[in-house]
Amino acid sequence: MSTVSFLLLVLGGGVAGTMGAMLGLGGGVFLIPFLALVFGLPMHQAIATSILAVIATSSAGAAMNVERQTVNLRLGMVLEIATVIGAIFGGVTANILSGEVLSRIFAALLLFVSFMMIWRTRSDIDAAAPVINGSFSSSYRDEATDTVVTYSVKRVPVVLVISFIAGNISGLLGVGGGIFKVPAMHMVAGMPMKAATATSNFMIGVTAAASAFIYFAHGHLNPMIVSPAVLGVLGGSFLGVSVNRRIKGSFLPWIFAVVLVLVSIWMFWRTL
Repeated sequence: MSTVSFLLLVLGGGVAGTMGAMLGLGGGVFLIPFLALVFGLPMHQAIATSILAVIATSSAGAAMNVERQTVNLRLGMVLEIATVIGAIFGGVTANILSGEVLSRIFAALLLFVSFMMIWRTRSDIDAAAPVINGSFSSSYRDEATDTVVTYSVKRVPVVLVISFIAGNISGLLGVGGGIFKVPAMHMVAGMPMKAATATSNFMIGVTAAASAFIYFAHGHLNPMIVSPAVLGVLGGSFLGVSVNRRIKGSFLPWIFAVVLVLVSIWMFWRTL
């Protein structure tokens, strides 16, 4: 591998890690198109690399978010049960489908989720559920506004079902499941966006690890690609968590939605 390619992979991983940690997506949403379109990597290898990057993102950001008490630990551990089961099924399914089919599924899901986020944000920007006593109620200090945000979590069974689907998508597409879990926790459960992204970031590493061994067994991991990409993602993740601290929660859904629309269009163009 040339020095230019190595540095480009580190840079691409850094951008993916920054955006992934900031939005709770794990970086796979950005790293997969980068690897597939810039480096021409086969889709299965891009997904396998992304899964390792998702683990790095979660490892870097989770500790910082837990320290800030932004993560809803109790909810995250409950949802992770459904997500891991879904991830294992997704990892098995991914080795049956072709790379082109995977690309189209990926793009369609991103477009759907982005429009849902835009609709939700236009109707009620970053509104949390009314605070009631419950098993999953929590609070954290928003450093951007210097206020304490207290919230409760609604419709946990529905979010559990969505988490299973998110885990399946994670194993299938290597995106960490955050593209579903963040909107579900924000729009369905009524969590503030910052708590949703932090809790998603806490969960995605375990989700990715559940399917990583399947890709490894099928020989889709290329160490020459994985190493610089994960190195960049790890560094970018620390920056992403720091940016998340300082940005207002009302901006995050818009950033989330716009990024997903752009990546979706890019992936559709590639398949055509």
